Amino acid sequence: MAGQLVEVDGGIMEGGGQILRVSTALSCLLGLPLRVQKIRAGRSTPGLRTLEHVPAFSVVYASVSSDEQIIQLFGDFEKKIKLSLFCLLLRSVCLLMQVSMPCVLFAASPSELRLKGGTNAEMAPQVDYTVMVFKPIVEKFGFQFNCDIKMRGYYPKGGGEVIVRMSPVKQLNPINLTDRGTVTKIYGRSFVAGVLPFKVAKDMAAAAVRCIRKEIRDLYVNIQPVQEPKDQAYGNGNGIIIIAETSTGCLFAGSSLGKRGVNADKVGIEAAEMLLANLRHGGTVDEYLQDQLIIFMALANGVSRIKTGPVTLHTQTAIHFAEQLAKAKFTVKKSEDEEDGSKDTYIIECQGIGMTNPNL
Repeated sequence: MAGQLVEVDGGIMEGGGQILRVSTALSCLLGLPLRVQKIRAGRSTPGLRTLEHVPAFSVVYASVSSDEQIIQLFGDFEKKIKLSLFCLLLRSVCLLMQVSMPCVLFAASPSELRLKGGTNAEMAPQVDYTVMVFKPIVEKFGFQFNCDIKMRGYYPKGGGEVIVRMSPVKQLNPINLTDRGTVTKIYGRSFVAGVLPFKVAKDMAAAAVRCIRKEIRDLYVNIQPVQEPKDQAYGNGNGIIIIAETSTGCLFAGSSLGKRGVNADKVGIEAAEMLLANLRHGGTVDEYLQDQLIIFMALANGVSRIKTGPVTLHTQTAIHFAEQLAKAKFTVKKSEDEEDGSKDTYIIECQGIGMTNPNL
């Protein structure tokens, strides 16, 4: 039975896709009819660009008004889920994954999501980040998923395809990520696809290594240049992702995508500088992982704690709507550890609601 309609102001805080992703996932899980108004109200192009941001299995009724930008959603996923979600060709399959994964975790049986769109797109996690950083950390909540990259797709053509398979859980475990440890490994992949020469991949990797070695001299930096196979990549693209792994299993990343007219060295250096910035703040998660963990912390059974650098607007937005819809309780406070005294480091703590899967 659906609960009382929840009204969400889509124009506040981050004011865009993060509100839609968190709110629709929670409305689906909690059986809450949801009305999101004024989505992207502060943007140059307000309103929804596509309904495909919304998980298809949560939409029983949806209406979009160009004047008011209203979308209403009703949760219904008490059936085996095997479906395809499509986004605009240039949009990110990883953003689709963010909104759909929490829902299928509480489904009645194993699910398969066939996600189509951009695998390496601007303003979104690269699929490499999802597999190399997000996956091992989010699985600490007590579930596993398989991410099969069938085809990579790049801006502006998109055309990528990823299949995600996962089994449901009874409950999610809380996590405690507060011990950074020391950096033990730095590795990554520097890729080119389509008509771009392999030299671009090698140049990005070499520039990134030079940049990192200015600050971290005692570790071997292993960034592999890769030419994507033609039958596994659609369109032309290049980019790099670099991972730092610590003695306690924390993972941090820096990444960058090539653009027309931007030389390879600049792309590599941008990724390296992003990684180094994420290592300086003393947290246990990087700036792009912190907001992705919020919904899982809210649903878990018990108290979760993560240590972060500066709390991003995306994270503040995710916390706000997890509290509004799920009634989870979050606190954000400055880290009191002595070693963090001179750094901008915070502890995000959440008393999760202990969501239980009614189907198991």
